[in-house]
Amino acid sequence: MSVDHPSCNPLYSDNRLKLGVFGANVSNGCAATTAPGHLVMNWPSSRDIVLTADRAGFEAIVPVARWRGFGGATNFNGTCYETLAWAAGMGALTQHAAVFCTTHVPTIHPIVAAKQCTTVDHLTGGRFALNVVCGWFAPELRMFGLHEMDHDTRYAYADEWVEIVRRLWTEEDEFDYEGKFFRIEKGFHEPKPLQRPHPPIMNAGSSGIGARFAAKHADMAFVAFYEESLDQSRAQLAEMRRIGREEFGRSFQIWTTCRVVCRPTEQEARRYEHYYINEMGDFGAVETILAGRAANEQHLTPELYRRMKARIVAGWGGYPLVGTAEQIVDRLIALSAAGIDGVVLSWVNYHDEMRQWVADIMPLIEQAGLRRAVTGERPAGPPHATA
Repeated sequence: MSVDHPSCNPLYSDNRLKLGVFGANVSNGCAATTAPGHLVMNWPSSRDIVLTADRAGFEAIVPVARWRGFGGATNFNGTCYETLAWAAGMGALTQHAAVFCTTHVPTIHPIVAAKQCTTVDHLTGGRFALNVVCGWFAPELRMFGLHEMDHDTRYAYADEWVEIVRRLWTEEDEFDYEGKFFRIEKGFHEPKPLQRPHPPIMNAGSSGIGARFAAKHADMAFVAFYEESLDQSRAQLAEMRRIGREEFGRSFQIWTTCRVVCRPTEQEARRYEHYYINEMGDFGAVETILAGRAANEQHLTPELYRRMKARIVAGWGGYPLVGTAEQIVDRLIALSAAGIDGVVLSWVNYHDEMRQWVADIMPLIEQAGLRRAVTGERPAGPPHATA
């Protein structure tokens, strides 16, 4: 029996601002820091984060796809769970949230991916979603015996990959496919996913080609949203939606990632932010990341390059939610007004700070009218952390 998206997947809830947790399957999560309390990856730790988010009514659990770490003092993200198997395990444990897998498309054939994703969609009762990533970190690709593709070729490859997966999910008859990268003879797939027409697809595209790819394929377009560019980004989001509507006849949600530091006063929050980034940050790992993206960063001035490194240390460049609970909610209101439908969140200390989020911030979000009140008992919040 198939089910429509809105009836089963919380990603289509009527909350104005949807919430997710990001990076709960990799060591350090999203913060490249040696600060005490940073995320140490093991199954009980990952499970606790996911279940806290699920019980709090979060709509999305989004993992990071990694095959090796970035070195430095932390070997950032080096201890990591494969995301399809992880999604199956977390899907069996959760009751509410949509569980994503994140897939580097060069590392898996679309026929295999379609079957595995369908399996998790059935396992979760239609709460699965797929985050499509083109792959860019050359040392990872070389582990698979793959050559790094240039930027435009990566998106051309992913375009064929997504088309094949979608056809396997939706077409009742066998089909042949002849593309530049794939040749499929009598492609066929049963059972179909529970969700119809198919499970939601997320994609992050920041370049012109990437944004167009997301407008064509994504149900959730994932964008970078920096503090100093809300007005500029508002126009960017409107343009993405225009492309989707006018060129591809479709609409989609737009999500972004946020890093969170909440303290009783703004001064305490700023002090901790400076501490975990500037005093304890793993800038060696970030140099590895930026070396792998050198072609994209050649235009940066020394000052912009320094700020880029700090943003990656802080939380993979996520929009900063730093301050008191009330200040954080004000920023969420501004993000929603700018056109953001959902945010995936990360912290330095996921375990304590997620519970603080649920206890202190969630009620204020609901009072602001961004979300309905969560029924049932909220996870208990910890004492306020201090640096």
